[in-house]
Amino acid sequence: MIMDWAQLLSTKRLGQENDHARRKDDRSEFQRDFDRLIFSAAFRRLQNKTQVFPLPGSIFVHNRLTHSLEVSSVGRSLGNDVSKLLLQLHPALLGTLLSEMGNIVSAACLAHDLGNPPFGHSGESAIRSFFIDGAGQRLRSLVCRETGDGISPAQWDDLIHFEGNANAFRLLTHHFLGRRRGGFVMTYSTLASIVKYPFSSSLAGEKGKFGFFQAEQADFQTIADELGIIRKDSPLGTLRYARHPLVYLVEAADDICYEIMDIEDAHKLKLLTTEETTALLLAFFDEPRQRHIRQRLASLSDRNEQIVYLRSIAINCLESECARVFVDSEQDILSGTFQGSLISHISPVPLAAYRQCVGVALERIYSARLVVDIEIAGYRVISELLDLMTEAVTHSTRPYSRILINRVSTQYDILAPTLYGRVMAVLDYISGMTDIFALDLYRKITGMSLATV
Repeated sequence: MIMDWAQLLSTKRLGQENDHARRKDDRSEFQRDFDRLIFSAAFRRLQNKTQVFPLPGSIFVHNRLTHSLEVSSVGRSLGNDVSKLLLQLHPALLGTLLSEMGNIVSAACLAHDLGNPPFGHSGESAIRSFFIDGAGQRLRSLVCRETGDGISPAQWDDLIHFEGNANAFRLLTHHFLGRRRGGFVMTYSTLASIVKYPFSSSLAGEKGKFGFFQAEQADFQTIADELGIIRKDSPLGTLRYARHPLVYLVEAADDICYEIMDIEDAHKLKLLTTEETTALLLAFFDEPRQRHIRQRLASLSDRNEQIVYLRSIAINCLESECARVFVDSEQDILSGTFQGSLISHISPVPLAAYRQCVGVALERIYSARLVVDIEIAGYRVISELLDLMTEAVTHSTRPYSRILINRVSTQYDILAPTLYGRVMAVLDYISGMTDIFALDLYRKITGMSLATV
């Protein structure tokens, strides 16, 4: 079986399927996805969510919002380049939505981090740890006094493997209270393009990665089947699909920006010297090209501008390489047999340079004290908020529980008719917080600071 581009690229919208036939301006639908995301509150909140380094002091570094905008820019280039190359190979696809690939990938890139909780990846780890070996373990065998039910094994897998990517799909598709059916009402193709791990949480394995919670499994299945995404064998009660092909482009754009921009931020924060940063970024090119680049650098007296120039051409190199790999591997991708990421298949010289950047980031950046400090704080804040809020929703008649519940926005179904629904509403509430809001709430409910009148 092989997937079909004509079916994979669809303007059908989740929640508005009955209106699909009446839509006339199909070519603008993916741009509408992009605009809908840009103007959303969830996207704006990314400006106060940690990417890697603590949010701005005297030096401005990337947050989730600036990262997402840059990923979207690279994703648009990747999509446009790939669509041009594919149309040259397959002239019969002229006039199809293949020319819209850049807009689809760009919108998906914009949305890819919407589900990440406060405090960067440590926020995800804190949520998982709360249920695996923290106070949240009590929920596993609990029968909720108010709902009279407990959490099933499959639902428990959602909690102990909590994943920002699955949470992004939930945020975009879930019918929150007071919202319209279909969530953001995005196109099927844009939604499918953000799901990096298209399988149930019960299949998460040691890496703990999965693509959708039990609550959204039916929506993902509807989208995947409509688009003709290959369904793979999996144990009874679970789902596993091949990736939508455009996921590879979204992933590549994220990988490129994450690694290269972290190197630039580390230079700004003086974790890496100019000489070290220059050597890392020059390594993406062979010796003849390096000589040409050094001549260009000699004309730039500002060291920061030198790094900006090197960063831009390194990103361009990786983008071109990933576009080539995608087109060369089109049949494997469409048959669901492609293995690894696009970057893992690029040419030896840039691949070695990329891996060197990964190694330096692990050794010199992600273990830096200012990064570790925010992780420590994130663990404490999120664990405490989860403890208090899950206790409140499982004993909602208690006076203090009512106070906490009344503080939650009405869009979250915090008193859902099932225990799983209540816990997921707590995760919706906490994962949607900015770093600043989470810290402020933590201080108030633990008595570290008092609200002013």
